Amino acid sequence: MTNNDIFKKLRVALKLRDDDIIKILELVDFRVSKPELNALFQREDHPNYVECGDQILRNFLNGLVIHLRGPMPNKQKKED
Repeated sequence: MTNNDIFKKLRVALKLRDDDIIKILELVDFRVSKPELNALFQREDHPNYVECGDQILRNFLNGLVIHLRGPMPNKQKKED
C-alpha cells in the first residue's frame, strides 16, 4: 500500500474536502496548493499523478492530530 493509498483512504474515511486538508496541513505550517493536492489523488496512470512522499503524509497526520484533539497545552512549571 502506497502513501497515496493511505492518504486517499483517510480522506474518504474522515469525509475531508480539499479545503479541509489544506487547513489541516497549515496547522503544522506546511503549505500545499489545490493542484498539488489533486495530483496526489490521481490514478497512477494519470499524467498529473505525483507520488505522495513521507513528509507530506507525516505532516498531514501531525496536523490531523491537532485538528481532532486541539493544540497541545503548554506545560507550566509549578512554583513552590
